[in-house]
Amino acid sequence: MKQAHYIFTLLFLGLAYQLSAQDISLFEQFNGRYDYTAIGNTLNQAENNIDQSFCSILESSDATLSLDSENEIIKAYLYWAGSGSGDTEVVLNDIQVSSEDLYSVTFNDILNGPLEYFSCYADITDIVLSQGNGNYEFSDLDISADLMSNPGYCNNRTNFGGWSIYVIYQNDNLPLNQVNLYQGLEIINRNVQEKEIILENIDVIDNQGAKIGFLAWEGDNSLNYGESLSVNDNIISNPPLNLADNAFNGTNTFTNSTTFYNADLDVYDLENNINIGDTSVSIKLTTGGINENGGFSADLIILNNIITVLNSQLPDATIDINDYIVNCDDNSIEIFYTVNNFNSTDVLPANTPIAFYLDSLLIGQSQTISPLNIGTSESNTITLTIPEDSNPNLTIAASVDDDGTMSGTVTETNENNNTNFIDIELLVIPDIITLPSLIGCNEGFETSTYNLYDALTNLDYDETLISFYRSLEDLETTSNSILIPSNYNNISNPETIYVRLESPPCYEIYQFQLSIENCPPYVPNGFSPNEDTFNDWFNIQGLYDIFTEHELQIYNRYGDIIFEGNNEKPWNGKINRGINNHGKTVPVGTYYYILNLNDPNYRPMVGWVYVNY
Repeated sequence: MKQAHYIFTLLFLGLAYQLSAQDISLFEQFNGRYDYTAIGNTLNQAENNIDQSFCSILESSDATLSLDSENEIIKAYLYWAGSGSGDTEVVLNDIQVSSEDLYSVTFNDILNGPLEYFSCYADITDIVLSQGNGNYEFSDLDISADLMSNPGYCNNRTNFGGWSIYVIYQNDNLPLNQVNLYQGLEIINRNVQEKEIILENIDVIDNQGAKIGFLAWEGDNSLNYGESLSVNDNIISNPPLNLADNAFNGTNTFTNSTTFYNADLDVYDLENNINIGDTSVSIKLTTGGINENGGFSADLIILNNIITVLNSQLPDATIDINDYIVNCDDNSIEIFYTVNNFNSTDVLPANTPIAFYLDSLLIGQSQTISPLNIGTSESNTITLTIPEDSNPNLTIAASVDDDGTMSGTVTETNENNNTNFIDIELLVIPDIITLPSLIGCNEGFETSTYNLYDALTNLDYDETLISFYRSLEDLETTSNSILIPSNYNNISNPETIYVRLESPPCYEIYQFQLSIENCPPYVPNGFSPNEDTFNDWFNIQGLYDIFTEHELQIYNRYGDIIFEGNNEKPWNGKINRGINNHGKTVPVGTYYYILNLNDPNYRPMVGWVYVNY
C-alpha cells in the first residue's frame, strides 16, 4: 500500500528555453513488452587529455540504427551536449531539430574560473519512424563562440561535443518490463568528487535480465583516478570495455567502441545488484585520487541520463473525468469517469477503490466493477452531493486506488498518477427580481382578471421561454404552471406570481404581486323594468359585491325619496319608501340617485337615471 499523491502542473510563460531542474529524475516510464537501444557518436577528434592539438569540435558525425523488423518503435529521443552555454538548434539527417529543454552545469576551475556545460534533448519519434534503419548524421552543433571567448575549456581540456539517440521499442516476444528513463544533468569533478543519485519509481518483480544504461559526457580514459560507478553500493563493471576503476572512459557498449571520445554510452547488467521487491536504486559516482607523480588528479564527468530495464508485473490505475452534469440550484453533480490500466504489466483487480474529494473533504466513493486487462478501461458514473455552504466554483478530485484516506490498496507501476481534477461551476440561481405589481379592478369578492404578461413589459423575452407559477416550489419543479396567463383570476388578495424565464443552461426567476382596487362604478343612464329579462334593473357596474357597504337612494322629480338600497338590495324600479304606492313600479320618467360608496377614496355620487318600459 502506498500513499496517494496529487500532482498539480503549473504552466509558466516566459523564455523559450529556461534552465531546468538539474537533478536526474524520472522523465518517462514505459510498462509492457518494451526494451531500448541507443546509437550516437562523438564530435571530438581525439581524447582531450591526450591531444591538445585542437580546440574545436567536428562539424558532424554519424551512427547507424539497426533494429530487427519485429521491434516496433514507440519513442525516440535525441540528446546532444557540449562545452558552453548551449546550442538549441541542430540538424539530424538534414532535418532541423529544436531543443525541448536546456540543462546546464558549471565547473569552477581554479585556474580558468567558472566553465559552463550544457545538454539538450528533443523528441524525434516522427523522424525515426519515417527514416527507419540506416545512417543518422548529426550536424550544426555550434559551440565555437564559447570556445573562442573562454580559453579555459581548451586549457583544461574540457572542450567537447557529442550526441546520442535513445529508441524505446516494443516486441511481443519480450518479457513484461518496466523501462524507466531518468534525465537531468549532474557533474562530479575535483571539487565535488562523489555524487549519489536515488532512482525512484521502480518495482523489481524479477531481476533476471535487468540492466541499467548511462549517457555521460567528458569522461577520459586516461584519468581513472579514484573513479568508480556503483549500484546499491556494489561497484559495477563491464570488462574489457568498462573496468571497475574506469567506468567513464569514452566507450560505447552498443558498438564496443573505445573511441567514443569524451562521451560514454554504456549498459551494465543489474541482475546481481538489485533484489526482488526493491522500489529504488542507489547510483553512486566517484572521481579523484593520487596520480603516478604523487599529485591529485580527477576526471570531470557529466551524467546526462540513466535508463533501467526491469521485469515488472504490475497494474497502473489512472482515472479520467470525462464529463459532468449539474442542474440549476442543485448541489448534486453527476460525474462521468473512466478508469484505465494503460501503462501496465498486469491486470488491475476488480473492486479497486475510487475516492472523490472536494479540496481534502471526501464526498464520494466507488470502485471498479471488473478486472481490467492491460491496456483496457472501464467507464462509470457517480452522483456527488456538494455541501450546502460550498463556493459554487469548485474543483473535484477523482482518485483511483484510494480507499478514502488518500491511501492505496494496489501496488502499481506508478503510484503518482492516480488523480484527475476537474473545475466545476454549480448553477446557482440568481436572486429573485421583483417586478412592478399588477393592479386589477375588483370584479367582486376581491377578484379580478389579469393578463400576466403585462407585468413583463420591461423584459426582452421569448414567450415560449416564459412560465408562471403560484409558488416558488412549483417553479423549481416546473409543476402546476398557470395554463392561461393572459386571462388569469387571482385566488387571493394580494397574490404573488412567480415567473420562470429559461436561460440555458439555467433559468431566471422574477416575481410580482397581484393586487385589487375598487375602481369607480359605471352608472347607466337608464333601464326598463318590464320583466323581459333584458336591462330589467338599475345595474350599476362595478358596485355590487365590490363596494359591499354602499347605500343607494332614489328620488323622484319632486325630491321625494322612493327607494333605499344596498349591496343586497339593488333597485328594480319598485318603490320601497313612502306611504303611497309601496311596492309598485315607478312610472316612466327621470329619477335622481345619491350613491354613497362608503369608501374613503370616493365621494358620494349624484346623478339621474331614466326609467322606461
